[in-house]
Amino acid sequence: MDKEQLKLDLKKHIIKYLNLLEMTPESIGDNQPFFGEGSLGLDSIDSIELIVLLEREYGIKITDPKEGRKILVDVNTMVDFIMQHSLKV
Repeated sequence: MDKEQLKLDLKKHIIKYLNLLEMTPESIGDNQPFFGEGSLGLDSIDSIELIVLLEREYGIKITDPKEGRKILVDVNTMVDFIMQHSLKV
């Protein structure tokens, strides 16, 4: 799977897992932060859902919260991590 297709798939999963039904994959910027100012407005519960998404869809387990903070930044950061660590891509 190429990087652009992975980004699109990840955005679709984010919308599904986080129940962001008013959003489309095109409305989520690749560099748009998930948390904080100018972000998608996600919270700590959403971060848990993103970790579940990584495990279910890509076979990646995140057990260290510090590692999670480095990965769950934006779509680009997650895609880079998935491409490096997933056996399903």
